[in-house]
Amino acid sequence: MKDRITIHALKWLQEVFVLLLLGLLVSLPSVANAAETTEKPQASQYKGMDQKAQSLKKEVMELNRDLLALEEELLFPASTQVAVFVSMDIGSLFELDAVEVKLDDKVVSHYLYTQREIEALRRGGVQRLYLGNLRVGKHELVAFFTGKGPHGRDYRRGATLEFEKQTEPRYIELQISDVTRNLQPEFRVKEWQ
Repeated sequence: MKDRITIHALKWLQEVFVLLLLGLLVSLPSVANAAETTEKPQASQYKGMDQKAQSLKKEVMELNRDLLALEEELLFPASTQVAVFVSMDIGSLFELDAVEVKLDDKVVSHYLYTQREIEALRRGGVQRLYLGNLRVGKHELVAFFTGKGPHGRDYRRGATLEFEKQTEPRYIELQISDVTRNLQPEFRVKEWQ
């Protein structure tokens, strides 16, 4: 309960600072127009207001970054954190369409891939598919891969990992690789240490 209150307070602060910055940025042109009608301000006055606005903008951006990091730390503490990633080596024997991840018989992620994302995975990219919390104890992860296999046939395969969650964060990689000796794709689940 305390964490939820803290998160709500942080989000409220973040929204207040963004609104203040927007209000300041919106009011600067009207202040400049009002000053222009009464007397001609010097260029140095405009420069000073611009520098102040830029400084405020930078401070709000830094605060926003810090608030987002704090929010992630509160929502996903290291003692309960589990992250699941997807990688692909060559990918010539399997054209990936979607990945579905289940943790303890509950679907936690389902992702449909675009052609650009598949190309990024083939070039060595790694995608974070899921970030969540798990209690300490035994768990089962099941991943289902859907796509086109050899000779353009529809393909749906699964991979399973049973693991014990301790108090440190867990990082799990879903690997898609080509096995050229039997011309079939291979799907593995690997824990990072």
